[in-house]
Amino acid sequence: MSQPIPLKDHEKDAQLVRRRVIVGALVVLMMLAVLIARMYYLQVVQYEHHSTLSENNRVHVQPIPPNRGLIFDRDGRIIADNRPSFSLTVTRERAGDWRKTLDTVVEVLQLSAEERELFEKRVLQGRRPFEPVPIMYELSEEQIARVAVDQFRLPGVEVAAQLVRHYPQGEHFAHSVGYVGRINEAELKQLDSVNYSGTHHIGKTGIEKFYEDSLHGRVGYEEVETNARGRVLRVLKRTDPVPGKDLTLTLDLDLQEAAEAALGGRRGAVVALQPATGEVLAMVSQPSFNPNLFVTGISFKAYGELRDSIDRPLFNRVLRGLYPPGSTIKPMMAVAGLDTGVVTENSKVFDPGFFQLPNVKHKYRNWNRGGDGWVDLELAIARSNDTYFYDMAHKMGIDRMHDYMTRFGIGQRVSLDMFEETAGLMPSRDWKRARYRQAWYPGETVILGIGQGYMQTTPLQLAQATALMATQGKWIRPHLARRIEGELPVDPQPLPDIELRDPRYWDAAINGMEQVMHGARGTARKVGDASLYRIAGKSGTAQVVAIKQGERYDSGKLNERHRDHALFVAFAPVHDPQIAVAVMVENGESGSGVAAPVAKLVMDAWLLDEYGQLKAEYALPLSAEAGRP
Repeated sequence: MSQPIPLKDHEKDAQLVRRRVIVGALVVLMMLAVLIARMYYLQVVQYEHHSTLSENNRVHVQPIPPNRGLIFDRDGRIIADNRPSFSLTVTRERAGDWRKTLDTVVEVLQLSAEERELFEKRVLQGRRPFEPVPIMYELSEEQIARVAVDQFRLPGVEVAAQLVRHYPQGEHFAHSVGYVGRINEAELKQLDSVNYSGTHHIGKTGIEKFYEDSLHGRVGYEEVETNARGRVLRVLKRTDPVPGKDLTLTLDLDLQEAAEAALGGRRGAVVALQPATGEVLAMVSQPSFNPNLFVTGISFKAYGELRDSIDRPLFNRVLRGLYPPGSTIKPMMAVAGLDTGVVTENSKVFDPGFFQLPNVKHKYRNWNRGGDGWVDLELAIARSNDTYFYDMAHKMGIDRMHDYMTRFGIGQRVSLDMFEETAGLMPSRDWKRARYRQAWYPGETVILGIGQGYMQTTPLQLAQATALMATQGKWIRPHLARRIEGELPVDPQPLPDIELRDPRYWDAAINGMEQVMHGARGTARKVGDASLYRIAGKSGTAQVVAIKQGERYDSGKLNERHRDHALFVAFAPVHDPQIAVAVMVENGESGSGVAAPVAKLVMDAWLLDEYGQLKAEYALPLSAEAGRP
């Protein structure tokens, strides 16, 4: 039986189609609505945000580091300048796998594994995104050519021209001027991140560190348009940096070289001051080192040799070397004794070759075992008689001694612009109680009278104490900066002058110092006899190892580095002091025989002309010459 033929319902099909069209249209409209809403959100609501991102992809702000200020000596000769140099920089964000890129750099330039390790350390110190980090300085022409040939293998690596700090005088001013070095992580946390953006070096020691703010300057900026690869297309805006201030020092290059030559390669220190102004004319610590090694990064091997050297070339003996002052403080002790009334100019002490405290068997020996007989103040200084000053110290007591020696700068920082200076030590009852939990003993007071015991001073402190003798107590802090861009340095905390009950006490002590050099029994008479001008000086010896009671000092039985240090302080000319000098020769043994000739050579270099004659401006007036004995 045949099946019935179904007829198509066109009306039903039309309704189905209409429903599908409506649903599809609604879906399309909803998608359009979502798209429009999204576009509105991105282009209207978040316009500023995405506009900034877009601009940053196109425009970059590059810091322009300022030129570091130059440093000159007092006569305008360059001590520290900035030398053009080609450096290799890496931008970590543009280098992709930057560690692999560094491997390629080492391969292309044929460098060592040690340098590869150093490169990675420097790259990790990068502070800002897309900031080029120098990894290698002073590229040769061959190295620049190698980088150019393999540039396609070195993404993010560029050769950039930079100014690098340079010290043309080499070792001469390493301990006074110091050096700059790469900024480390600890310094990075303390620095102004804005002002030091683009700067990779900072003052590490000496003047470079103390005057860092003045020498560094202010950073500049450059807005540049870049392509997708980060290459600069054009400069949109530029703000020039403010260069650092130039610094003129009080140091004199010729005198510095003369002082170094006078030391003759021996370990030691020399400080020369201008008493009336506090200007440091020469500052020598030997042995020294080449500061240029530290600017671009010293190798581990080279630094290890300097650090581990037995001669300690990195150690600043002028500011950080602590030595017993020995007999060099006797003139200051004489002033203190006169002002306290313990002694007078005519007070005499009988010297049998030793001193004993009442009811004590221990003998405090004079360097002259035979004794000098009856000794007054002037002769005590001229002969460096220990017994006289043992007696004076005992009568004065530790409290008054501490008060007066502190006023002379012993046991405190005396400089204006030398941050590395150590304070030294002028002991007291309170100090010993706090340090050792012990009482102060009379014997400790006795040996302090000749600069032994706990007392520790730096060569700079001795030079300043000598300058105070020359100016009769006028306090002017020693300083290295003479002018900062034409401005004079200012002492924010000036110390009070030393006021005595009678100004003639200064003359009494100075006369004793003059007799050291020119008196018939002066300990440095040989040096004074060869001088064209009058010198006031005092020798000293600082013990390195103790000697048992009753034993004699025998240098032949001692290791060379265990022998006594030789000290000498002086100023000249006596009638108008122009220079004060402190000399310390490590293990030199004889202050008058070794250190005094060094001091005289330094003073000669400053006071004499090219013909070996006393400069006219320093000559003794005719009236004074006629009245001199």
